Parts: sequence; C-alpha cells; structure tokens
Amino acid sequence: MRIYVLALSQVFDTGLATFLDTFSTANELAESTGTSSMRFDVTIIGIRPRVLTSHGLSVPVHSTKGLRPPDVALVPAIGAKLPDTLRVVLEQRETADAQTLLRNWSASGTLIGAACTSTFVLAGSSLLNGHHATTSWWLAPFFRERYPHVVLDESRMVVNAPRLVTAGAALAHLDLALWLVRRHSPALAALTARYLVVDPRPSQAAFAIPDHLAHADPFVQRFEQWARRRLADGFSLNEAARAVATSPRTLTRRLQSVLGKSPLGYFQDLRVERAVHLLQTSDTSVDQIATQVGYANGVTLRTLIRRKMGRGVRELRAGLD
Repeated sequence: MRIYVLALSQVFDTGLATFLDTFSTANELAESTGTSSMRFDVTIIGIRPRVLTSHGLSVPVHSTKGLRPPDVALVPAIGAKLPDTLRVVLEQRETADAQTLLRNWSASGTLIGAACTSTFVLAGSSLLNGHHATTSWWLAPFFRERYPHVVLDESRMVVNAPRLVTAGAALAHLDLALWLVRRHSPALAALTARYLVVDPRPSQAAFAIPDHLAHADPFVQRFEQWARRRLADGFSLNEAARAVATSPRTLTRRLQSVLGKSPLGYFQDLRVERAVHLLQTSDTSVDQIATQVGYANGVTLRTLIRRKMGRGVRELRAGLD
C-alpha cells in the first residue's frame, strides 16, 4: 500500500512521528510474524521544498511534482492549536495548494485522511461537504462555523466516509493509523496496538471539557451557567430560555449551531460530566450520585455514562482502588 504523508509548514511533530512510527511498527511486526504480506510504503510529501515542524525541526520531504496518486494520503496536524492562529494558517497559499492536490488525488480514487487540526485543511477542500467527520473536540464550534456543510460529530475518535477518514485531537493520529492497518489486517492492527501499548479509543467524550466548549459563545456560556445550577432538577426548555432572555426556538438553534447539540443534550452532558467527577473523586454510591445529578436511579446513570463515555462505572472508578 502506497501512503503519502502530506506535511505542511509548522506540522505537528507528534502527529507526523506517530504516523511514521505506527506504520513502521506494523511493517516490522508483519515481517517478523508472517501475519501479512502487505507493506505500508510511506513517503513524506511537501507542498514546499522545505518544511519545518512546529518545534523548528527540518523534515526531509519529496516534491509533489511527477508523483502518481497514492493509495492513501494522510495529512498530519498543523501546530496551530487555537482558532486565531489556525485561521491564519488556513488562509495561506500553501494550504490552498494542498487542498487542490487533495482534490486531484481524491478524483483519482485516493483515500484521504486527516487528524486533529488538519481536518480543517481537508474540510476546506470541500471534499467533506455532506459527509460525517470529526475534529479536535475543543475546535468543534470553530469548525461548525467555518464548514456548515460538514456533518460534525466531535465525540468520535475516528469517522470514515467514502474514500475519506478523519480523526480527533492530537494522539488520534495513532487511532487513524491503526484504523488503516485494521482495514487490511485486524490481527496486525491488534498486535501493533499491543506493542505500542494503546487501547482502542472510540470516543473523545472522556477528554472533552463541556464548559470550555460553551465559552466559545457568550450566549451558550450563559445557558451553561444556568444549567450547572440546575443539574439536580428536571430540565425545562422554557425555563432555560427565560433564564437567558430568549425564546426556546432561538436557544435551540444557537446551541445546535455552536455545539451541534440540543439544549437537553448539552444539559445531559453536564450531568454526566459532574457524575464522572464524583465517581472519580469520592466513594459515593452510584445511586446517590444519580440523585445529585437529577436521575431517578443508578441504572439510568450507568447507561448514559456507558453511551457517552464508552466506559463503565467500574473502569472510571479504577483509579480509586
């Protein structure tokens, strides 16, 4: 399998290294165990002849000129981590040239993948329009604002669409690389993961900070502050709307545009966040915690935690033992 890793200026050091190390590990294990005849031939490609990482390290790159389309093209993250700095990079000519190249490769049948902030580069090519995708959880409001035609689900670690795949924040580069190995050989992917000492991580929800997302918009922040005071009470959309001086319809529309959630959905996220905090910092019973965050019993809370976090109460409490 021929893989091009398209490195842009200020490439995220860890993202680039993770792609390279994961595929080289898979190749070594495949050769030593005889589990696969497939080899992942990885070449680092640069839009510009000289590419530096975000920490100033020089990356040896091949020119894009004269290269035939690869089987897979992966774009590691850009070092910019916040909307203001990322916006500047996205407006650069190098980014536009990369997007043109991705469109050309995609038209030739190449599978295109991106992780973390590079999902913005891929989305800017319009290839993701109408498709599901994920991105770094803290950049989700900015992503929705910039690319409204992409169906974003930032809770997921890896999301694939026809000839497209996106992954979440930072170390999700590892999840994306293992996803590609798994497409060829589940056994090899499992072995590679064991050598790299990593567990499957289907969701970013365990790492997201709800109030950080709310602070992306003052209106949503006011709702979040109201909601935190009412976690033990029943949710009322009308009461919530009155508390932030707007209509239920406007409140619903605003949260959907910023967070991709309904007011009730975000309210439940805050309940789960509080419950997880109590589980990890106290020995209070699950039923008692359920009452404190507004659920009738521990069964309901356990189900919601498993659904949203991808982990059970016992796993979350393991650190207390």
